[in-house]
Amino acid sequence: MTFSDTFSTAIAALMVNKLRSALTLLGVVIGVGAVIALMAIGEGATRSVTNRFSDLGSNVLFIQEQQVDAGRPPGSRQAAVSGLTLQDAHAMENRNRFSYVDGVAPQSFYKARVSEASVSLDTTVYGVTPEYQWVRNFFADQGKFIDESEMSRRSLSAVLGSKVAQDLFGEADPLGQSVRIAVKGIEPAMAFRVIGVMEEKGSFGGSDRDDAIFIPLSTMQAKISADRSALGLANVMQISVSINDPAELARGREEIAGLLRERHRTGEDDFSIRSQEELLKTMDDIKRGLMVFMGSIASIALLVGGIGIMNIMLVSVTERTREVGIRKALGARRRDIVMQFLAEAVMVTMVGGLIGVALGVLGAAFADGKPLMGGRLVTVVTTQSIAITVGVSVAIGIFFGIYPAFRAAGLNPVEALRHE
Repeated sequence: MTFSDTFSTAIAALMVNKLRSALTLLGVVIGVGAVIALMAIGEGATRSVTNRFSDLGSNVLFIQEQQVDAGRPPGSRQAAVSGLTLQDAHAMENRNRFSYVDGVAPQSFYKARVSEASVSLDTTVYGVTPEYQWVRNFFADQGKFIDESEMSRRSLSAVLGSKVAQDLFGEADPLGQSVRIAVKGIEPAMAFRVIGVMEEKGSFGGSDRDDAIFIPLSTMQAKISADRSALGLANVMQISVSINDPAELARGREEIAGLLRERHRTGEDDFSIRSQEELLKTMDDIKRGLMVFMGSIASIALLVGGIGIMNIMLVSVTERTREVGIRKALGARRRDIVMQFLAEAVMVTMVGGLIGVALGVLGAAFADGKPLMGGRLVTVVTTQSIAITVGVSVAIGIFFGIYPAFRAAGLNPVEALRHE
Protein backbone atom coordinates (compact mmCIF):
# COMPACT_ATOMS: atom_id res chain seq x y z
CA MET A 1 0.00 0.00 0.00
CA THR A 2 1.16 3.53 -0.72
CA PHE A 3 1.40 6.22 1.93
CA SER A 4 -1.70 8.00 0.60
CA ASP A 5 -3.66 4.72 0.50
CA THR A 6 -2.75 4.05 4.12
CA PHE A 7 -4.01 7.40 5.35
CA SER A 8 -7.13 7.42 3.19
CA THR A 9 -8.01 3.99 4.58
CA ALA A 10 -7.32 5.27 8.10
CA ILE A 11 -9.69 8.20 7.60
CA ALA A 12 -12.38 5.89 6.24
CA ALA A 13 -12.01 3.57 9.25
CA LEU A 14 -12.29 6.47 11.70
CA MET A 15 -15.36 7.87 9.97
CA VAL A 16 -17.22 4.60 10.49
CA ASN A 17 -17.50 5.40 14.22
CA LYS A 18 -17.59 9.20 14.31
CA LEU A 19 -18.73 9.56 17.91
CA ARG A 20 -16.17 7.11 19.22
CA SER A 21 -13.41 8.84 17.26
CA ALA A 22 -14.49 12.24 18.57
CA LEU A 23 -14.49 11.03 22.18
CA THR A 24 -11.08 9.43 21.63
CA LEU A 25 -9.43 12.65 20.51
CA LEU A 26 -11.10 14.73 23.25
CA GLY A 27 -8.33 13.98 25.76
CA VAL A 28 -5.69 15.07 23.25
CA VAL A 29 -7.65 18.26 22.49
CA ILE A 30 -7.82 19.18 26.19
CA GLY A 31 -4.15 18.36 26.83
CA VAL A 32 -2.79 20.21 23.80
CA GLY A 33 -5.07 23.20 24.40
CA ALA A 34 -3.89 23.41 28.01
CA VAL A 35 -0.22 23.21 26.99
CA ILE A 36 -0.62 25.98 24.40
CA ALA A 37 -2.47 28.26 26.83
CA LEU A 38 0.03 27.65 29.67
CA MET A 39 3.05 28.20 27.43
CA ALA A 40 1.44 31.43 26.16
CA ILE A 41 0.98 32.64 29.74
CA GLY A 42 4.56 31.70 30.63
CA GLU A 43 6.03 33.43 27.57
CA GLY A 44 3.90 36.50 28.19
CA ALA A 45 5.00 36.61 31.83
CA THR A 46 8.66 36.37 30.79
CA ARG A 47 8.40 39.25 28.33
CA SER A 48 6.34 41.32 30.74
CA VAL A 49 8.90 40.88 33.54
CA THR A 50 11.77 41.71 31.16
CA ASN A 51 10.01 44.88 30.01
CA ARG A 52 9.24 45.86 33.60
CA PHE A 53 12.89 45.49 34.57
CA SER A 54 13.84 47.64 31.57
CA ASP A 55 11.41 50.25 32.90
CA LEU A 56 13.24 50.25 36.23
CA GLY A 57 16.34 51.55 34.46
CA SER A 58 19.27 50.02 32.62
CA ASN A 59 21.88 48.01 34.52
CA VAL A 60 20.87 49.19 37.97
CA LEU A 61 22.22 48.05 41.34
CA PHE A 62 19.73 48.35 44.22
CA ILE A 63 21.36 48.95 47.61
CA GLN A 64 19.11 48.70 50.65
CA GLU A 65 19.66 49.09 54.35
CA GLN A 66 19.68 45.90 56.38
CA GLN A 67 19.40 45.23 60.10
CA VAL A 68 22.52 43.93 61.84
CA ASP A 69 23.20 42.55 65.29
CA ALA A 70 23.66 45.47 67.64
CA GLY A 71 25.06 43.31 70.47
CA ARG A 72 28.64 44.61 70.39
CA PRO A 73 30.88 45.59 73.32
CA PRO A 74 30.41 49.21 74.46
CA GLY A 75 32.79 51.60 72.72
CA SER A 76 33.49 49.13 69.92
CA ARG A 77 35.25 50.83 67.00
CA GLN A 78 33.11 48.75 64.65
CA ALA A 79 29.97 50.66 65.59
CA ALA A 80 30.75 53.87 63.71
CA VAL A 81 27.85 54.17 61.26
CA SER A 82 24.50 52.39 60.97
CA GLY A 83 22.44 52.22 57.80
CA LEU A 84 22.75 54.02 54.46
CA THR A 85 23.28 57.77 54.37
CA LEU A 86 23.27 60.51 51.77
CA GLN A 87 27.03 60.75 52.22
CA ASP A 88 27.33 57.09 51.12
CA ALA A 89 25.55 58.00 47.90
CA HIS A 90 27.87 60.98 47.34
CA ALA A 91 30.89 58.70 47.83
CA MET A 92 29.61 56.43 45.05
CA GLU A 93 29.62 59.39 42.65
CA ASN A 94 33.43 59.54 42.78
CA ARG A 95 34.26 59.10 39.09
CA ASN A 96 37.94 58.51 39.81
CA ARG A 97 37.08 55.41 41.84
CA PHE A 98 33.89 54.34 40.05
CA SER A 99 34.35 55.33 36.41
CA TYR A 100 31.57 52.97 35.33
CA VAL A 101 28.87 54.66 37.43
CA ASP A 102 26.41 56.70 35.36
CA GLY A 103 24.23 57.98 38.16
CA VAL A 104 23.36 57.55 41.84
CA ALA A 105 19.85 58.05 43.22
CA PRO A 106 19.32 57.82 47.00
CA GLN A 107 15.75 57.73 48.29
CA SER A 108 13.55 57.25 51.35
CA PHE A 109 9.85 56.53 51.48
CA TYR A 110 6.97 56.50 53.96
CA LYS A 111 3.30 55.65 53.96
CA ALA A 112 1.27 58.84 53.90
CA ARG A 113 -2.19 60.30 53.50
CA VAL A 114 -2.61 62.97 50.85
CA SER A 115 -5.64 65.22 50.58
CA GLU A 116 -6.98 67.94 48.33
CA ALA A 117 -10.24 69.72 49.16
CA SER A 118 -12.66 66.93 50.13
CA VAL A 119 -10.66 64.09 48.56
CA SER A 120 -8.08 62.11 50.51
CA LEU A 121 -6.28 58.84 49.92
CA ASP A 122 -3.45 56.66 51.22
CA THR A 123 -0.30 56.46 49.15
CA THR A 124 3.51 56.36 49.45
CA VAL A 125 5.65 59.49 49.52
CA TYR A 126 9.20 59.19 48.18
CA GLY A 127 12.05 61.55 48.99
CA VAL A 128 14.29 61.59 45.91
CA THR A 129 17.00 63.59 44.16
CA PRO A 130 16.95 64.91 40.56
CA GLU A 131 19.02 61.92 39.42
CA TYR A 132 16.16 59.55 40.30
CA GLN A 133 14.39 60.04 36.98
CA TRP A 134 17.49 59.20 34.94
CA VAL A 135 18.64 56.26 37.01
CA ARG A 136 15.17 54.72 37.28
CA ASN A 137 14.03 55.66 33.75
CA PHE A 138 10.94 57.40 35.12
CA PHE A 139 10.14 60.90 33.89
CA ALA A 140 7.57 63.66 34.34
CA ASP A 141 4.79 63.67 31.76
CA GLN A 142 3.42 67.09 32.80
CA GLY A 143 5.25 69.97 34.40
CA LYS A 144 8.73 69.11 35.66
CA PHE A 145 10.53 66.77 38.02
CA ILE A 146 12.40 67.80 41.15
CA ASP A 147 15.56 69.78 40.32
CA GLU A 148 18.57 71.13 42.20
CA SER A 149 16.68 74.32 43.04
CA GLU A 150 14.02 72.40 44.99
CA MET A 151 16.74 70.36 46.67
CA SER A 152 18.81 73.33 47.82
CA ARG A 153 15.77 75.28 49.04
CA ARG A 154 14.19 72.22 50.68
CA SER A 155 11.03 73.36 48.98
CA LEU A 156 7.58 71.99 49.64
CA SER A 157 7.22 70.83 46.04
CA ALA A 158 5.63 67.55 44.95
CA VAL A 159 5.42 65.50 41.78
CA LEU A 160 2.37 63.24 41.65
CA GLY A 161 2.13 59.74 40.24
CA SER A 162 -0.43 59.49 37.43
CA LYS A 163 -2.90 57.49 39.55
CA VAL A 164 -2.67 59.92 42.49
CA ALA A 165 -3.20 62.88 40.15
CA GLN A 166 -6.24 61.21 38.60
CA ASP A 167 -7.76 60.28 41.96
CA LEU A 168 -7.25 63.75 43.44
CA PHE A 169 -7.99 66.03 40.52
CA GLY A 170 -9.80 63.94 37.90
CA GLU A 171 -9.67 65.77 34.57
CA ALA A 172 -8.61 69.07 36.17
CA ASP A 173 -5.06 70.39 35.76
CA PRO A 174 -3.12 69.58 38.98
CA LEU A 175 -0.12 71.80 38.19
CA GLY A 176 0.21 74.65 40.65
CA GLN A 177 -2.42 73.17 42.97
CA SER A 178 -1.80 72.50 46.64
CA VAL A 179 -2.02 69.10 48.33
CA ARG A 180 -1.60 68.27 52.00
CA ILE A 181 0.65 65.34 52.87
CA ALA A 182 0.62 63.72 56.31
CA VAL A 183 3.21 61.00 56.84
CA LYS A 184 1.72 58.37 59.12
CA GLY A 185 2.93 58.89 62.67
CA ILE A 186 4.21 62.41 61.95
CA GLU A 187 1.87 65.36 62.42
CA PRO A 188 0.73 67.82 61.31
CA ALA A 189 0.12 67.59 57.56
CA MET A 190 2.14 69.94 55.36
CA ALA A 191 0.99 71.71 52.21
CA PHE A 192 2.97 70.94 49.03
CA ARG A 193 2.69 72.65 45.65
CA VAL A 194 2.28 70.32 42.68
CA ILE A 195 5.00 70.98 40.08
CA GLY A 196 4.59 67.89 37.91
CA VAL A 197 2.83 64.62 37.11
CA MET A 198 4.79 61.45 36.29
CA GLU A 199 4.31 59.30 33.21
CA GLU A 200 2.22 56.18 33.64
CA LYS A 201 4.29 53.12 34.51
CA GLY A 202 1.98 50.62 36.22
CA SER A 203 2.67 48.23 39.07
CA PHE A 204 5.50 45.74 39.44
CA GLY A 205 6.64 43.47 42.25
CA GLY A 206 3.82 44.55 44.53
CA SER A 207 4.66 48.26 44.11
CA ASP A 208 2.55 50.65 42.03
CA ARG A 209 4.77 53.51 40.87
CA ASP A 210 1.71 55.41 39.64
CA ASP A 211 0.35 55.40 43.19
CA ALA A 212 3.13 57.55 44.64
CA ILE A 213 4.22 61.12 45.37
CA PHE A 214 7.78 62.40 44.94
CA ILE A 215 9.25 65.23 47.00
CA PRO A 216 12.85 66.52 47.41
CA LEU A 217 14.93 64.20 49.57
CA SER A 218 16.35 67.22 51.39
CA THR A 219 12.81 68.27 52.35
CA MET A 220 12.01 64.80 53.63
CA GLN A 221 15.20 64.60 55.67
CA ALA A 222 14.74 68.07 57.16
CA LYS A 223 11.01 68.08 57.85
CA ILE A 224 9.75 64.49 57.85
CA SER A 225 12.39 61.87 58.52
CA ALA A 226 13.38 61.17 62.11
CA ASP A 227 15.65 58.29 61.12
CA ARG A 228 19.28 59.17 61.92
CA SER A 229 22.55 57.24 61.91
CA ALA A 230 24.89 56.93 64.90
CA LEU A 231 26.75 60.00 63.63
CA GLY A 232 23.59 62.08 63.34
CA LEU A 233 23.38 61.80 59.55
CA ALA A 234 19.95 61.42 57.98
CA ASN A 235 19.56 57.87 56.70
CA VAL A 236 18.21 56.87 53.30
CA MET A 237 16.38 53.61 52.72
CA GLN A 238 17.69 52.76 49.28
CA ILE A 239 20.38 53.85 46.84
CA SER A 240 20.00 53.01 43.13
CA VAL A 241 23.22 53.01 41.10
CA SER A 242 23.17 53.01 37.30
CA ILE A 243 26.10 51.21 35.64
CA ASN A 244 27.08 52.22 32.11
CA ASP A 245 28.12 48.71 31.00
CA PRO A 246 26.37 45.41 31.86
CA ALA A 247 29.79 43.76 32.00
CA GLU A 248 30.69 46.02 34.93
CA LEU A 249 27.75 45.01 37.14
CA ALA A 250 29.66 42.33 39.05
CA ARG A 251 32.66 44.63 39.52
CA GLY A 252 30.41 47.50 40.58
CA ARG A 253 28.64 45.35 43.13
CA GLU A 254 31.93 44.17 44.66
CA GLU A 255 33.62 47.58 44.75
CA ILE A 256 30.57 49.46 46.06
CA ALA A 257 30.19 46.84 48.80
CA GLY A 258 33.85 47.43 49.65
CA LEU A 259 33.24 51.19 49.87
CA LEU A 260 30.30 50.73 52.24
CA ARG A 261 32.29 48.36 54.46
CA GLU A 262 35.06 50.94 54.66
CA ARG A 263 32.64 53.68 55.61
CA HIS A 264 30.41 51.72 58.00
CA ARG A 265 32.96 49.45 59.73
CA THR A 266 30.13 47.37 61.17
CA GLY A 267 31.82 43.98 61.14
CA GLU A 268 28.92 42.52 59.25
CA ASP A 269 27.14 44.14 56.32
CA ASP A 270 24.31 46.48 57.27
CA PHE A 271 23.26 46.67 53.61
CA SER A 272 22.28 44.38 50.75
CA ILE A 273 23.02 44.84 47.05
CA ARG A 274 20.93 43.26 44.32
CA SER A 275 21.05 43.68 40.57
CA GLN A 276 18.38 43.48 37.91
CA GLU A 277 19.93 40.23 36.70
CA GLU A 278 19.43 38.62 40.12
CA LEU A 279 15.85 39.84 40.38
CA LEU A 280 15.15 38.62 36.85
CA LYS A 281 16.72 35.24 37.64
CA THR A 282 14.54 34.93 40.74
CA MET A 283 11.43 35.69 38.71
CA ASP A 284 12.57 33.25 36.02
CA ASP A 285 13.06 30.48 38.61
CA ILE A 286 9.56 31.11 39.96
CA LYS A 287 8.13 31.07 36.44
CA ARG A 288 9.97 27.85 35.59
CA GLY A 289 8.61 26.16 38.70
CA LEU A 290 5.07 27.24 37.87
CA MET A 291 5.49 26.08 34.27
CA VAL A 292 6.70 22.66 35.44
CA PHE A 293 3.70 22.39 37.77
CA MET A 294 1.18 23.51 35.16
CA GLY A 295 2.90 21.44 32.47
CA SER A 296 2.57 18.37 34.68
CA ILE A 297 -1.18 18.92 34.90
CA ALA A 298 -1.41 19.29 31.12
CA SER A 299 0.76 16.19 30.65
CA ILE A 300 -1.68 14.17 32.73
CA ALA A 301 -4.45 15.17 30.32
CA LEU A 302 -2.27 14.09 27.38
CA LEU A 303 -1.45 10.82 29.13
CA VAL A 304 -5.13 10.12 29.74
CA GLY A 305 -5.83 10.92 26.10
CA GLY A 306 -3.07 8.54 25.00
CA ILE A 307 -4.41 5.73 27.18
CA GLY A 308 -7.85 6.34 25.71
CA ILE A 309 -6.39 6.04 22.22
CA MET A 310 -4.74 2.72 23.11
CA ASN A 311 -7.99 1.35 24.55
CA ILE A 312 -10.01 2.35 21.51
CA MET A 313 -7.39 0.94 19.14
CA LEU A 314 -7.43 -2.37 21.01
CA VAL A 315 -11.21 -2.45 20.68
CA SER A 316 -10.82 -1.64 17.00
CA VAL A 317 -8.38 -4.55 16.55
CA THR A 318 -10.89 -6.92 18.15
CA GLU A 319 -13.75 -5.63 16.00
CA ARG A 320 -11.70 -5.83 12.79
CA THR A 321 -9.99 -9.17 13.39
CA ARG A 322 -11.76 -10.75 10.42
CA GLU A 323 -10.83 -7.74 8.24
CA VAL A 324 -7.17 -8.22 9.20
CA GLY A 325 -7.42 -11.92 8.30
CA ILE A 326 -8.89 -11.11 4.88
CA ARG A 327 -6.18 -8.54 4.16
CA LYS A 328 -3.46 -11.00 5.13
CA ALA A 329 -5.04 -13.70 2.98
CA LEU A 330 -4.96 -11.27 0.03
CA GLY A 331 -1.23 -10.70 0.50
CA ALA A 332 -0.98 -7.82 2.99
CA ARG A 333 2.35 -7.84 4.72
CA ARG A 334 2.88 -7.47 8.48
CA ARG A 335 4.33 -3.99 7.86
CA ASP A 336 1.15 -2.95 6.01
CA ILE A 337 -1.05 -3.92 8.98
CA VAL A 338 1.23 -2.09 11.45
CA MET A 339 1.23 1.05 9.29
CA GLN A 340 -2.54 0.89 8.90
CA PHE A 341 -3.30 0.94 12.62
CA LEU A 342 -0.48 3.37 13.43
CA ALA A 343 -1.86 5.73 10.79
CA GLU A 344 -5.26 5.64 12.49
CA ALA A 345 -3.76 6.43 15.89
CA VAL A 346 -1.61 9.24 14.50
CA MET A 347 -4.58 10.62 12.57
CA VAL A 348 -6.62 10.85 15.77
CA THR A 349 -3.86 12.59 17.72
CA MET A 350 -2.95 14.90 14.84
CA VAL A 351 -6.53 16.09 14.40
CA GLY A 352 -6.89 16.38 18.17
CA GLY A 353 -3.63 18.30 18.33
CA LEU A 354 -4.69 20.79 15.66
CA ILE A 355 -8.06 21.36 17.34
CA GLY A 356 -6.29 21.71 20.69
CA VAL A 357 -3.88 24.29 19.21
CA ALA A 358 -6.82 26.30 17.86
CA LEU A 359 -8.60 26.20 21.23
CA GLY A 360 -5.37 27.05 23.10
CA VAL A 361 -4.72 30.06 20.84
CA LEU A 362 -8.32 31.25 21.28
CA GLY A 363 -8.08 30.76 25.05
CA ALA A 364 -4.80 32.71 25.20
CA ALA A 365 -6.31 35.52 23.11
CA PHE A 366 -9.35 35.64 25.39
CA ALA A 367 -7.18 35.78 28.54
CA ASP A 368 -4.80 38.42 27.17
CA GLY A 369 -5.23 41.74 28.94
CA LYS A 370 -7.55 40.41 31.64
CA PRO A 371 -7.02 41.83 35.17
CA LEU A 372 -4.76 39.69 37.37
CA MET A 373 -3.39 40.51 40.84
CA GLY A 374 -3.50 44.24 40.32
CA GLY A 375 -2.04 44.05 36.81
CA ARG A 376 -2.91 42.72 33.38
CA LEU A 377 -2.39 39.17 32.17
CA VAL A 378 -0.15 39.02 29.09
CA THR A 379 -0.18 35.99 26.79
CA VAL A 380 2.15 35.34 23.85
CA VAL A 381 1.69 32.33 21.54
CA THR A 382 4.87 31.40 19.69
CA THR A 383 5.33 29.19 16.62
CA GLN A 384 7.78 27.14 18.69
CA SER A 385 5.11 26.24 21.25
CA ILE A 386 2.69 25.26 18.46
CA ALA A 387 5.31 23.09 16.73
CA ILE A 388 6.26 21.39 20.01
CA THR A 389 2.68 20.57 21.00
CA VAL A 390 1.71 19.26 17.55
CA GLY A 391 4.87 17.13 17.53
CA VAL A 392 4.08 15.80 21.01
CA SER A 393 0.53 14.90 19.98
CA VAL A 394 1.84 12.95 16.97
CA ALA A 395 4.42 11.22 19.19
CA ILE A 396 1.63 10.21 21.59
CA GLY A 397 -0.29 8.66 18.70
CA ILE A 398 2.76 6.64 17.67
CA PHE A 399 3.65 5.59 21.23
CA PHE A 400 0.19 4.50 22.28
CA GLY A 401 -0.65 3.05 18.87
CA ILE A 402 2.37 0.75 18.61
CA TYR A 403 1.04 -2.03 20.83
CA PRO A 404 -2.41 -2.30 19.17
CA ALA A 405 -0.78 -2.12 15.71
CA PHE A 406 1.67 -4.96 16.43
CA ARG A 407 -1.08 -6.94 18.08
CA ALA A 408 -3.16 -6.66 14.90
CA ALA A 409 -0.15 -7.51 12.72
CA GLY A 410 0.58 -10.60 14.82
CA LEU A 411 -2.85 -12.18 14.31
CA ASN A 412 -2.88 -15.59 12.68
CA PRO A 413 -4.64 -15.29 9.28
CA VAL A 414 -6.53 -18.58 9.62
CA GLU A 415 -7.73 -17.78 13.17
CA ALA A 416 -8.59 -14.23 12.12
CA LEU A 417 -10.75 -15.44 9.22
CA ARG A 418 -12.65 -17.77 11.54
CA HIS A 419 -13.28 -14.95 14.02
CA GLU A 420 -16.94 -13.91 14.37
